[in-house]
Amino acid sequence: MTRLAQAAGHRQRTGRPFVTLSYAQSLDGCLSDRPGQPLALSGPEAMRLTHQLRAVHEAILAGIGTVLADNPRLNVRLVKGRDPRPVIVDSHLRFPLDANLITASSPWIASTDQAEEERQRALEAAGARILRLPADADGRVSLPALLNRLGELGINSLMVEGGARVITSFLSQPLVSFVVLTIAPMFVGGLPSVGFANSTLSRAKSFPRLREMHHQQLGNDLIVWGDMA
Repeated sequence: MTRLAQAAGHRQRTGRPFVTLSYAQSLDGCLSDRPGQPLALSGPEAMRLTHQLRAVHEAILAGIGTVLADNPRLNVRLVKGRDPRPVIVDSHLRFPLDANLITASSPWIASTDQAEEERQRALEAAGARILRLPADADGRVSLPALLNRLGELGINSLMVEGGARVITSFLSQPLVSFVVLTIAPMFVGGLPSVGFANSTLSRAKSFPRLREMHHQQLGNDLIVWGDMA
């Protein structure tokens, strides 16, 4: 991925990692048929692409909702390569002590000062690292503050996989440099991947856009990618 060759320079200029947003959705823009329930959307060829992207990023980020619903490993399995560092956004430290990420890696969990210290000690004893960060206006982890901390920790490139709230927050702030979107050939009618309704973006009609957009069919899926404008 040629964009990642500029990741170190991006961090030196901005203090933050180069952020790639990558996820799969249905033709009608859904991640799943209902909240809290995982739905396999990508075909085998697109899944291989996802693992290739993981292998070339230094860290990978998901929200606690994804951990609770999918119990993912967020590692590299379908191609050869190094596993990225898992980073989980979890404002109230709901991360399960028996999650796959705890047993298979040493995840970094981003939380706020409102999270219980006893819970932090239990997660740290299990192998996690807790990053205490400022909260935003909604009481959730401030994503700009998180990116600044990851930059301080030496992370040059970050792949963001989801879920819906994380995807929407990264796009709306805006914090994304590059997008790789998999579109599966099905209609789901369920949980939207992005929700800008009633937001400042929606009222101002200033929606995020891609520039230099490209597309390719991969198996039965359509892959769309490009830089954020």
